[in-house]
Amino acid sequence: MKLRYCVVLLILALSLCGCTQTKKPTTPKETTPQTKVVRIYGSGATFPQPQIEKWISIYEKVNPNVKIEYVGKGSGGGQNDFKEGLVDFAGTDPPVKENLWKVLEKRGQPLQFPIIVGAVVVVYNIPNVDNLKLDGKTLADIFMGKIEYWDDPAIKKLNPNANLPHEKIIVVHRSDSSGTTKIFTTYLCLVSKEFEEKVGSGKLVNWPVDKMGRGLGGKGNAGVVAILKQTPYSIAYTELAYALKENLKMVALKNKAGNFVVANETTIKSAVSAVKAYIPPPEEGYKEDIRQFLNAEGENSYPIVAFSHILLWKSYPKEKAEAIKEFFTWVLTEGQKPENIVKGYVGLPKDVAEIGLKAVRSIKSV
Repeated sequence: MKLRYCVVLLILALSLCGCTQTKKPTTPKETTPQTKVVRIYGSGATFPQPQIEKWISIYEKVNPNVKIEYVGKGSGGGQNDFKEGLVDFAGTDPPVKENLWKVLEKRGQPLQFPIIVGAVVVVYNIPNVDNLKLDGKTLADIFMGKIEYWDDPAIKKLNPNANLPHEKIIVVHRSDSSGTTKIFTTYLCLVSKEFEEKVGSGKLVNWPVDKMGRGLGGKGNAGVVAILKQTPYSIAYTELAYALKENLKMVALKNKAGNFVVANETTIKSAVSAVKAYIPPPEEGYKEDIRQFLNAEGENSYPIVAFSHILLWKSYPKEKAEAIKEFFTWVLTEGQKPENIVKGYVGLPKDVAEIGLKAVRSIKSV
């Protein structure tokens, strides 16, 4: 009996050892190959930067194998990076000029199209003044330095009930090459012939107020806003989203119809509906004239509305081409839905988004 009992125990022990050996686990690393991450780089305009950053954040959560980096350095910086091949795409507010477009064409076919609608707003820091109206000429005179004090008769005439102080006006502007500056100065040239003759429009201009000791320059929209906030009796221009984020006071501007309006979704959409017919084909982006988009017709149209653009190539290496096509297709469809739009921007009308979608679909692998 003892011998039989020992044999049974031996058989059971051997059986248990065999079960243990067959249950040897395998790790995921042994069975699942790692998926390659595709990296896309962009730089340029700070005008759309908050919106681009939100799109990237949402997109990467559902597409973890695509990593997108965007550096806001101004439209001029982005255009140069794109030209030099340092980035895969560039954000640019004013359209690329023909001379640069021709340089780009030596490397390949560039594409340029709108991705979002924004507005350049005039913001100010005057204690105890919560409402301020300005017309184009008066605004141009302020930024030229012709109007020195806040209680100047031209400002008082537009704001008879405001408690305007006898304080010198400090003008804050961009110090870097900026699409926001290009848009703003182009508007000032439209409403003031004197401004056009003495200052002109551009991504960089010589501000007369700097020589008068009443001008301050800030890098990027964020830099301008920071200076304005810490400088009493100052005035500046920036993108609407930055003004809303920082809860800045905004000027009501007199539009082409003679009405004083502030920038909001309604007044921006009114302007877009009046000017969208002027958008050229993406393969001929340099033909866009931002003067046609400013000071638009319409009772409720805000006068300084502009499209912000993306600059792409029509061909990329295979993996990058597919990732870029998928991302910008998402931007022009899901990305335009209200829940994916940052406060201060307005999504593209469907017919405008379709212009960009056709261009994105045409991108090829090489």
